[in-house]
Amino acid sequence: MLKNSANFMALIALASSAIFAQTTPTPTPAADCSLLPTQAALKTALTAAQQQKNGGLGFNMWGTIVNRDGFVCAVAFTGNSRGDQWPGSRVISAQKANTANAFSIPGFALSTANLFAATQNGGSLFGLQFSNPVETTVAYAGDPATFGQANDPLVGKQVGGVNVFGGGLALYAPGKHLLGGLGVSGDTSCTDHIIAWKVRDMLGLDSVPAGVAGAGADNMINDISPDRGTGQLVSTSGYGHPTCDSAATSFTSGLPATNPLGPNLSQ
Repeated sequence: MLKNSANFMALIALASSAIFAQTTPTPTPAADCSLLPTQAALKTALTAAQQQKNGGLGFNMWGTIVNRDGFVCAVAFTGNSRGDQWPGSRVISAQKANTANAFSIPGFALSTANLFAATQNGGSLFGLQFSNPVETTVAYAGDPATFGQANDPLVGKQVGGVNVFGGGLALYAPGKHLLGGLGVSGDTSCTDHIIAWKVRDMLGLDSVPAGVAGAGADNMINDISPDRGTGQLVSTSGYGHPTCDSAATSFTSGLPATNPLGPNLSQ
């Protein structure tokens, strides 16, 4: 009887240990942001880019940088306070950064703008925008007073999310070294893309190796128009994005000339 009781207690102890092991969360690894710009550098570049002519509405912006593993490294805004730009664009900028990083590889970049047409109903990537939902417990955690500061609660966390309109670009150091992604949000999606392109250029992380836009690599492609037979909107390239305003369309097409990509494009 005692032997059976001892065996029974041993089984309970073993089961308890197994349950504890399964329910104890694995510690989150520290985010390595050592090769990426600081929050101060992001804010300086974002502010400088936003103050230029970019088409759109002229609104203040949010910007987020993630590393190659999708951990947020920096969040910034251009206004005097967090309420000077759309509050919802903070998380959208993080989504865009995550998307550009997640769907770019060392030899080939895709901007969030490049994903628009392919993710529409009937497109080759339809449903992609639902594949990696935002982690809301991360996105909305912390003291709002710290949003956009060096200690923003997103920093060091993986917020996830997939966004398929303009404003997200992969970050490439010289040597086709993919470091992560940049997301910008706060205006029309076309202006978001224009400002993101300029910010990446200012940060010196635009050594983009190749992309769907030919010599423009991961630039926005405004080639969506009605099909003559069906009347449906189609993208000639398959990677198109809607136009916003005429000024933004002009600025977008000229980006490879006004803000040329890094040296890897021609290598």
